[in-house]
Amino acid sequence: MVLFCNAVLHGYYKNRNILPDMHTTPYRVLFVCLGNICRSPLAEGLFLQAVQAHGLQSRYVADSAGTNSGHTGQQADLRTRANAASHGLVLTHRARTFSEADFEHFDSIYVMDRANLTHVLALAHTQAHRAKVALLRTHDPAPGDGQVPDPWFGDEAGFEAVYQLLRRATQGLLVHLQAHRSA
Repeated sequence: MVLFCNAVLHGYYKNRNILPDMHTTPYRVLFVCLGNICRSPLAEGLFLQAVQAHGLQSRYVADSAGTNSGHTGQQADLRTRANAASHGLVLTHRARTFSEADFEHFDSIYVMDRANLTHVLALAHTQAHRAKVALLRTHDPAPGDGQVPDPWFGDEAGFEAVYQLLRRATQGLLVHLQAHRSA
């Protein structure tokens, strides 16, 4: 199964100002890493893949962003895209920079590491905004140190390890959100 992310799903709804199911408001999730070219676009894609596998497309919308603007407008790193494609996931996301407006546009914001957490929380001006932010690995059944390592300087094995970690964490996140939203 091949799943096209962000440019199709996010762009469609954002540009047309319509919701996927007019009877419900989808829960909006944002994934954040440093450059928005490795970890966060992969987390976005994996989350949307899990959402689709469970037939929940009308209940969730996802996007990703980076805390650094150095890659704005670029596709995900070639190694990230190649790794995702080897698992049947096509990433079409274009990098963007996290902004204060994201606190208003998203219900939850999941960051990849403590540096991203510090950066995003520094932009939060209210307790309500701060409450939306968490480390993604809090939903990983094997959370380790709570951070998603940046594979940028590594080899293919590092990208695969991050893929597997993000797959577990995003699946755990969906289970958590479903339980919380159903309660």
